[in-house]
Amino acid sequence: MTRQISVALLCAAALSLGGCATAVPPVEVTRFHNAAPGWAPGTRYAIATAPLDGPAASMPSLEWNSYRAAVDQQLQRLGLVAAGSNERAPLLVRIVFERSEQPMAARRSPVSVGVGGSTGSYGSGVGLGIGVNLGGGPKRMADLQLSVRIDDAATGQALWEGRALTAIPVKAPAAQPSLAAAKLAEALFKDFPGESGRTISVP
Repeated sequence: MTRQISVALLCAAALSLGGCATAVPPVEVTRFHNAAPGWAPGTRYAIATAPLDGPAASMPSLEWNSYRAAVDQQLQRLGLVAAGSNERAPLLVRIVFERSEQPMAARRSPVSVGVGGSTGSYGSGVGLGIGVNLGGGPKRMADLQLSVRIDDAATGQALWEGRALTAIPVKAPAAQPSLAAAKLAEALFKDFPGESGRTISVP
């Protein structure tokens, strides 16, 4: 019995480091909106080719395209429809992702997000950087953050905004762009639109 418990604990620890599977640690999510979005199913959207402003604002990369594809999938699950290349859409979606690597001991500072003048912050560290070091020495962690903003294309007004944050060992399979993007996007749009101003941990 004791041996079974020990094996389970070791596997759980390895999971947190990506050793047993492609599991991603819990994702910390914050959403902001002034009112529940009222667009009808079938409403068309366009994703901006330029990411949101900030340190990561640059020409889209292959990794950014992984996040775009993941967000596309979630928007379509909500009943929205991607507009054609020459078609006008009432919704404009902006995406940015940030990736930074550092030892587990050095964690990132809180970040802020807001829509329509409301601001909030998160960074409580729920589910972030928690693991057991089985290899000796600090593990390098990848801090991953996905930010999405949905604007009224006609007025530029932000209708909904959210950010999802997690930390994954850089050598874990789950740190691959396609897997990480899918996990962050799924967590970000879980129970859309979400409670405005509240930070939750999505397993």
